[in-house]
Amino acid sequence: MALSVIIVLYVCVGILAAAGSIFIAQQLFSAKAEQIFFALFLVAIAAFYLAFTAYFGDQRAWRLETGAVIVFGVFGILGIRLPGLLIIGYCLHGIWDVIHEIHAHRGISPFGAQKMTELPLAYGAFCAAFDWCVAGYFYTRRREWNAAWKAHARLLMNPR
Repeated sequence: MALSVIIVLYVCVGILAAAGSIFIAQQLFSAKAEQIFFALFLVAIAAFYLAFTAYFGDQRAWRLETGAVIVFGVFGILGIRLPGLLIIGYCLHGIWDVIHEIHAHRGISPFGAQKMTELPLAYGAFCAAFDWCVAGYFYTRRREWNAAWKAHARLLMNPR
């Protein structure tokens, strides 16, 4: 029961963190810069799992976690220009977070003998909520982001 309450609390905090991040990003950045920021942020949040691997000393988890960081890094880098890949990347990262949460509390790993790193209590629930909320937001912004890149391309083609 206590774990359920903690999970719900962290999901709510993840939703609030997403709302705050979205609000601040809208205030600080143009549409194009906002997309770039969130794309690079995907790379950074994926790398947190390497920090957990080092902190918890999970030597057998390095290969899996490094591979995941590379995959999410590719989604982030390509997401700088392609909003659809950024949406997919954040959705997949949310699934990755949930898999880690299940592994941490139930000991179930979809990768068989391959070790996953440990993580702090409810970190996966928080991150999944954040990831899925911002992915939903990105879906609503994809037209503005594409338009910003097209306007930039037109400006480069026809300087005044």
